[in-house]
Amino acid sequence: MQFSKTVSAFCVLLLLVPLASASELTGGEDKNPTSDEAPFSIIARDTPSVDGQVWSLSLEMDEEEHANNTVFEIVTQICTNNGVCDPPVAMDASIDERMHVISLTPNADHTYVNWRVKAVYDDGNTTNFPQGDWYKTWSSCWQNDGEYGGIDANTAKDGCSSGDESVPGFSLLVAVSGVAMAAAFTRRE
Repeated sequence: MQFSKTVSAFCVLLLLVPLASASELTGGEDKNPTSDEAPFSIIARDTPSVDGQVWSLSLEMDEEEHANNTVFEIVTQICTNNGVCDPPVAMDASIDERMHVISLTPNADHTYVNWRVKAVYDDGNTTNFPQGDWYKTWSSCWQNDGEYGGIDANTAKDGCSSGDESVPGFSLLVAVSGVAMAAAFTRRE
């Protein structure tokens, strides 16, 4: 019985994490590296990202890192308007000298594309940019704290032009609650 209570509490905490982090964001404001915090520069980036259309990012590694045989690993994550984020994906970058280019196609009803760079140094040490967070490119229709925004938002209907007006996180809540209830009833029998 104690195990099912622990699992249920853990599931509830997992549901609250996206809600807590979403409220700290300012909707529609891309988060980009500053010139003094990262060993690269953004050369080109599609903003806003658009559902079903290719999103591209081009980074140029600083000369010092390139001369020191540093390797970049670029990771992306797509988060949707219902409060769920896909697992992070290590991208297969096209590399030409110091230039690194990636592209992906965001799924329907996405809020933003998260991305970060892991610098792997010649001695095997690594550093993430940014540390403990993500850079963000917001979509053309995003939802944050119950508010919709972006160039494709339909604020009159509180939604996106695509017409998907689901309650954020509701289906995940129902699914996790069902699993927790099944675990609780199974333990009783």
